[in-house]
Amino acid sequence: MGRIVFFFQEALRALKRNGAPSLAAIVTTVVTVVLLGMLIPIFQTAQGKSEEVRDQLNVQYALYDDATKAEIAGLKKELEGIPHVAEVSFIGKDEALATLKNELDDKTIVEELHTNPLPNSFEIKADDAANLPQVEESVWANYPQGKPINSIISNPFDRQHSSEKIEQVTSALKIVLTVLTALLILASLMLVGNTIRLSIYTRRREVEVMRLVGATRWFIRWPFMIEGVVVGLVGGLLAILILWLGKITVVDPLSDSFNFLAAQNNSTLGFPALVAILFAASIFVSTIGSGVTLRRFLKV
Repeated sequence: MGRIVFFFQEALRALKRNGAPSLAAIVTTVVTVVLLGMLIPIFQTAQGKSEEVRDQLNVQYALYDDATKAEIAGLKKELEGIPHVAEVSFIGKDEALATLKNELDDKTIVEELHTNPLPNSFEIKADDAANLPQVEESVWANYPQGKPINSIISNPFDRQHSSEKIEQVTSALKIVLTVLTALLILASLMLVGNTIRLSIYTRRREVEVMRLVGATRWFIRWPFMIEGVVVGLVGGLLAILILWLGKITVVDPLSDSFNFLAAQNNSTLGFPALVAILFAASIFVSTIGSGVTLRRFLKV
């Protein structure tokens, strides 16, 4: 017990004696944790929005007006049997007109119509957005020269032809965001590690003298690792305080006005879990960084 108290006293004494390097390590930890605390939710929200867009992608096919209920029911079963089809929805003429009316800013355009010009249609969703082209090929190979899977299909809706481009963009966005997040985490770890290394480098003579007088490696290492715990603890607490203030003063008030900010409340990793992970990571990285960096100076 006395040795543990001694190690803590030595660690605190070293922090006071080497104020500048210790402060630099704390500031680096704060900046790194705040940066990660801001970008990880952004990454999660962007990925969530990307998945939301992908889930909404579909292909839609208009039907001839003279198609009977039996033919429509048969076509639905036929479409549901196509590989990678997750859902087939029938959209009637009246439902399509009501949807169009809701989407238009000028409602009078629809209200002035004497007849409903919109056809019945089927909306098809794939089990994955990447499989939409394969589903389209199965429904109507080589459109428009080829023939549809059933003669009551009139034509595909043009607005669905952008689904492939949207799927490509969202897939690329996921890859870019994943790579950027991985690079950021790697850079953050290297930044904190290098700062701790510089802090220990300024005290290399002290370590060498302790080794020469017979101190064991772990006897020397423990105070430095406790310093790492203190640096990570202080830096993590300050960073969490900054993130919390930013959340309650900026993010939460603006969530009602900006859907992108509101989406972070529905992310898989909530704010409490995020700050807990960042706090534990700041202590862990600082502690391990101190212990690992010290190894090269213990070889005397």
